[in-house]
Amino acid sequence: MTTTSLVNASALLSLYALKWNPFAPSVPVEGLFPLPRVDSFARRCETYLREGGFAMVTGVPGLGKSATLRLVDDRLSRMRDVVVRPIAHPQSRLTDFYRELGDLFGVPLSAHNRWGGFKSIRDKWQTHIDATLIRPVLIIDEAQEMQPGVLSELRLMTSRDYDSRTLLFVILAGDARLAEKLRSPELLPLKSRIRTHLEIEPTTPSELADSLRHVLAAAGNASLMTPAVITTLSEHAAGNHRTMMMMANDLLVAAAERDARQIDEKLYFELFALPPGPQASAAKGKRR
Repeated sequence: MTTTSLVNASALLSLYALKWNPFAPSVPVEGLFPLPRVDSFARRCETYLREGGFAMVTGVPGLGKSATLRLVDDRLSRMRDVVVRPIAHPQSRLTDFYRELGDLFGVPLSAHNRWGGFKSIRDKWQTHIDATLIRPVLIIDEAQEMQPGVLSELRLMTSRDYDSRTLLFVILAGDARLAEKLRSPELLPLKSRIRTHLEIEPTTPSELADSLRHVLAAAGNASLMTPAVITTLSEHAAGNHRTMMMMANDLLVAAAERDARQIDEKLYFELFALPPGPQASAAKGKRR
């Protein structure tokens, strides 16, 4: 990002008395609107921290998987004695996956001693459980990218005493390919250990509108958008939160260019009105 763009971004926030851009993907967690189904999933995850196992979040891109993980991560991390660690590179082969786990949990590993790494990480988890009774949490976004052998190894690593005890609580998140992958014979043992599953569906216009109002208030300017344009945005986003926020961000930039004090429906239709098609042109010619 150039210095000019940084200055422009700063000026835009100052113009509208915003603490941060409410429509950027990187909004602080307090700007994320916790939908009831996400809150319910987070509560279920809390109940499994003493037992361990696997949870799963699936949905098409743009519906809020990443926001769900951020909310769950924040909620669990606030609990006493809970350790939450995210996997940054789900595409890793097994050796690199071990290296990342070792880095996340502070266990030095040797690439030539997988058994030693397996034992050291499990001992680390067991020590934490013995001291707190709480399982460490591992969150893996884009888990559809994981190799089947790595997923199988993760299942074995978390299991102890003939599968009667679990050392970790793992949250897998991905698109439809993750659910399909877990149906393979190789991964059916892992699929059977999914204790709770949130399938994210298209968000209703009412929920999208609530999300917009929430993030605007959290960013410091609840009246940045008129009620009418909030309704219009939420109804034209096809249930996709990402689509709505991208449209809202375009409106914010356009409003700043016009030095408008507020984003309203007039600006929306100026920016997103479709050019007349062949039918519209033909109808116009008949009227003449």
